[in-house]
Amino acid sequence: MRKQLFTAALIAALTACSSTDEIELEPAELVDFKQSVELDELWSRDIGSGQDQSYSRLSPAIDGDTIYAAGAEGEVVALDRNTGKLLWEVDLEQPLSGGVGAYEDLVLVGTYKGQVMALDSSNGSVKWTAQASSEILSAPQSNGSIVVAQSLDGRLFGYDADTGEQKWRFDNKLPVLTLRGTATPVLWGSTIYAGFASGKVVAINAEDGVLRWEQRVAQAQGKTELERVIDIDGSPLLVGDILYVSSYQGRVIAINRSSGRILWAEDSSSHQNISASGDYIFVAGDDDHVRALRAGNGQKVWENEQMFRRDLAATQTFGSYVAVTDLEGYLHVLSIDDGNFVAREKIDGDGVRAAMVSAGDILYVYGNSGELVALTTK
Repeated sequence: MRKQLFTAALIAALTACSSTDEIELEPAELVDFKQSVELDELWSRDIGSGQDQSYSRLSPAIDGDTIYAAGAEGEVVALDRNTGKLLWEVDLEQPLSGGVGAYEDLVLVGTYKGQVMALDSSNGSVKWTAQASSEILSAPQSNGSIVVAQSLDGRLFGYDADTGEQKWRFDNKLPVLTLRGTATPVLWGSTIYAGFASGKVVAINAEDGVLRWEQRVAQAQGKTELERVIDIDGSPLLVGDILYVSSYQGRVIAINRSSGRILWAEDSSSHQNISASGDYIFVAGDDDHVRALRAGNGQKVWENEQMFRRDLAATQTFGSYVAVTDLEGYLHVLSIDDGNFVAREKIDGDGVRAAMVSAGDILYVYGNSGELVALTTK
């Protein structure tokens, strides 16, 4: 696994999975298959700098018929998501580390210096800038009243959506060693759902930051600090009244969003977002297996084990398919029914690690080098 780790005490990045002496193994060769689905590129556009070397995962965001994307050097663009037509572009002239969040008139990004920046969705002008306590590595979110941002040091900040004034702060203690990254909070109505490096997921009142409930997704085990890392880096997924959450070296669980009660739990390690379609949820595990689980009880429906050591990013569903990307920049499209490959396409030679987004039958893939591609199936 090529994801970086860091110590909270020293703020020192370490690249490794278990040891500095570990031999870097080559990714598994691509499996041959008969392609049964043809991918059609609707449009593509170069956004700018793309991702950086600090493992940024700047992902696009869709709001209505507009898709927003950002580059690590400060570029932010708004595009018509159907045609790729440029609506506006700005250069914030500072490195970006978290984004993109979008809600009605706001486009939200974060910086390595802990700044939360709110842009006007109509033209990209900066409406306000607020300060958090450390790096913002995930997309800030809004419900129109509050903007919430999660910082790398285990805090959530609530800001007035109109002015950027800080309204509250919620603290969560960090373990000694964590994965480098944070989960994007989910803001639904007046409730925020957020996962932390402690292996806990919480529900917080959006207006005042008061805790409504907390639930442990994973319990630290093992003797070494590496063995005890249990981060929640994949964003919680809310489907109806059920919240799905995954953790590194932990579990995938389903929670009642109102009470925080666990409905089911399955052992599985993942630091990526979960996706869903119909009665299934889909998880890209840290073992580079893609699994389909029944949303109602967590029972495994199928498992694709043919992308070993390909450093898979988050799954995303579109139409009747589930897609996943890898470190070599391939997009793998799988059948929702059985997990077999139906299509494959090279998107970016530098890899794809940002979470994909979709709308209906259209999938949007943002490569590490900065190209955003809209795809559908024929």
